Amino acid sequence: MPVVAEHFEHVVGIDTHARSHTYCIVETRTGVVVDTGTFPTSSAGLDRAISWIGRRSRGTTVLAAVEGTSSYGAGITAALTATGIEVAEIRPLSRPSRARTGKSDPIDAEAAARVVIGEDLRRLAQPRRTGDRAALRVLLAARSLLDQQRTANRNALTALLRSTNLAVDARKPLTDTQVAAIAGWRTGRDDATTRVFREEARRLAKTVVEQTRLLQDNHRHLAQLTEALAPGLQTIPGVGAVTGAILVTAYSHHGRVRSEAAFASLGGIAPLPASSGNTTRHRLSRSGDRQLNRAVDVVVRTRMSYDQPTRNYVTRRRSEGLSKREIRRCLKRYVCRSLYRELRRRMA
Repeated sequence: MPVVAEHFEHVVGIDTHARSHTYCIVETRTGVVVDTGTFPTSSAGLDRAISWIGRRSRGTTVLAAVEGTSSYGAGITAALTATGIEVAEIRPLSRPSRARTGKSDPIDAEAAARVVIGEDLRRLAQPRRTGDRAALRVLLAARSLLDQQRTANRNALTALLRSTNLAVDARKPLTDTQVAAIAGWRTGRDDATTRVFREEARRLAKTVVEQTRLLQDNHRHLAQLTEALAPGLQTIPGVGAVTGAILVTAYSHHGRVRSEAAFASLGGIAPLPASSGNTTRHRLSRSGDRQLNRAVDVVVRTRMSYDQPTRNYVTRRRSEGLSKREIRRCLKRYVCRSLYRELRRRMA
């Protein structure tokens, strides 16, 4: 088993914050603290920190144990990687108990260094890759926010039209054509009270139209980036731009998920026993990455509606006495296994 102490002569633990980072260099073979220092998070501060690490480690092999490589530690992670220093991500829960050691930035930095010294190199958590994968995560987060805002604005517009007589039939959900027509209203000839209602309705409609356009642009960018990272993934039945982007960001890169069973567990798709008495059954986990779980569920529902082999499977399982929910659970596990293999094959 390759251990960190056998491959690196020094480990630098880094406790990250918004304005400054605290560094602690520990000798791996003796466990002695070489030095501790605090530097600002500015570009000049990061350069000084890297020079300080080089001087204190005296040109030996160094592993950096960084907390929050995707948040406060993103800058130092990128700077260390650019200089050739290997980085491992340290999560707060992996630290030893503070009941006896207390709490301070130097103590936390030292704990971050010591927690990896005896670890298996193959089990170290690697920082998430930047570039197109990071762009996918940003686009997915932006899409979720845009979708929520558009729904809220559409609901507000519908409520306004139902409570005020503006000559629009709002008994049913508004269509895109109706929303576009409301966005083009002119209010110059209305009386003062009616103008308030119509201007507010027009503002909400114009916002919905603009957010719809932004969502379409977002969808196009997701499709392009997903195709670049996993060519041909969107040709799989049920996988579109959004579901494909979720799958790629969840898988991230080779080595993050060790097996298809781990991928299913990550998405809360691994079946759990839920038997009692004479009833023997399983259910899906309610934990895990719910976005990944939803993406696989979308693929399954799409195939149940349009994919003939899947529909034949559903018919056969229904004849065996399984409920629709249980059939969907079985299909989600099968689809998750299939998608994991496709991601391994298609992603570089």
